[in-house]
Amino acid sequence: MSPTIVHWAAGSSYAGTGDRTSEVTNPATGAVTGRLALASREDAEHVIAAAAEAAPGWAKTSLARRTAVLFAFRELLNARRDELAAIITAEHGKVLSDALGEIARGQEVVEFACGISHLLKGGHSESVSTNVDVHSKRDPLGVVGIISPFNFPAMVPMWFFPIAIATGNTVVLKPSEKDPTAAIWLARLWQEAGLPDGVFNVLQGDKVAVDALLTSPTVQAISFVGSTPIAEYVYQEAAKHGKRVQALGGAKNHMVVLPDADLDLAADAAVSAGFGSAGERCMAISALVAVGSIADDLVARIADRTRSLLIGDGSGEATAAAGDGDGREADMGPLVTQAHRDRVESFVALGESAGAKVVVDGREVTVRGGAGDVEAGFWLGPTLLDHVTPQMEVYREEIFGPVLSVLRVETYEEAVALVNDNPYGNGTAVFTNDGGAARRYEADVNVGMIGVNVPVPVPVAYYSFGGWKRSLFGDTHAHGAEGVHFFTRGKVVTTRWIDPANRPEGGLELGFPRNV
Repeated sequence: MSPTIVHWAAGSSYAGTGDRTSEVTNPATGAVTGRLALASREDAEHVIAAAAEAAPGWAKTSLARRTAVLFAFRELLNARRDELAAIITAEHGKVLSDALGEIARGQEVVEFACGISHLLKGGHSESVSTNVDVHSKRDPLGVVGIISPFNFPAMVPMWFFPIAIATGNTVVLKPSEKDPTAAIWLARLWQEAGLPDGVFNVLQGDKVAVDALLTSPTVQAISFVGSTPIAEYVYQEAAKHGKRVQALGGAKNHMVVLPDADLDLAADAAVSAGFGSAGERCMAISALVAVGSIADDLVARIADRTRSLLIGDGSGEATAAAGDGDGREADMGPLVTQAHRDRVESFVALGESAGAKVVVDGREVTVRGGAGDVEAGFWLGPTLLDHVTPQMEVYREEIFGPVLSVLRVETYEEAVALVNDNPYGNGTAVFTNDGGAARRYEADVNVGMIGVNVPVPVPVAYYSFGGWKRSLFGDTHAHGAEGVHFFTRGKVVTTRWIDPANRPEGGLELGFPRNV
């Protein structure tokens, strides 16, 4: 009997009253490993109410106490990250090293939030008028909702909740139905770190749970990461109900390789950024733009590296099961579900029928087994398509899988036009040894995050993460200074204290007050 994964409210498991469930699977074997309780509207209201009850007390908790809890959470996560990585791999499918990398990048935001005392300092101006002083401060919002995608069940929530909690808010996290257990593990870790009950809560579910967060008058803000259509829906619905919203959407990230680039460096980067985590990253490189005469040579180098990748169970059990003694773990695991795997494969067929050349065909993948039966896993190997054109559907759509499309252009200007004409503006990279060309590229492209000889330009935590165009709905990016401002609102206090030894004469003054 598969265990049931439930909600977390007010410091304990909450089974809920709903009778709907969904399956949670191991993508490497296809086996059902759990059943997820899908929230009813009443369940959502119960979890939100737990956050609301805890909000006043946590908002009044000293910065020193909040910071102490954050440091304790950081230490516990560092000590037990292997547990969390194993959960991520078992439900998402990414290899253990990738899961550990995800946790490490999320931990950066925890560490950033540990300095919240400095980040919340306001301003003070003395004697702006006679006996009048002014100071500013930033207050928490109250209850905030986080809606997280399947591809980063730990890192994406950690883009938001450390800052939300550090600034005095209480949190309701709605994880993906595909890999929900990491959220419960994090809730228990927060409790162990000393976070008061009700400050961090988990609401499991589907659209019912999402809509409850978007429409609840108690929830003051929504942070979302997911596909562009859903990001747009979340933004519109939450904003309609008076909420502050940061909704990060999809991407079609281009990597432009100029003729003077180091082609070995570029080929390594293209394979790593295109096929890491089976391409299930909003910052994955899915479109490589080869400029000038380098295309044949570059494609050949990428193909050689792609064919060398080992595809298998990401848990690390595949190495022992293979019996070949090479001690090598898998480079890439399965896709998250059978339906998603089939969708990604359909784009390969569409590209081929439209005239793209299939250089490496992931439909013919050989899988290294693990402890379970991988025959039923959700496998699609890394796929390299050449001679892709902007008119092809394989280029126009966000695939979110291990499919790298190569487009060939003659000039730098054509490459920039491809990037700027795309409706997405999440991330891009340029590979070149020419500093002037790189500097020009930074200025020319309309994209939120840019890498120069860096294929996945995810900013460090004290800078903010987010794209432009249809990759972001709302005005505020994740973490960094923008994240602190998103989870707080400014307050300005003007005070006058009368000196009893020099009391001014009174009198009514109905005109608009002037500073003198």
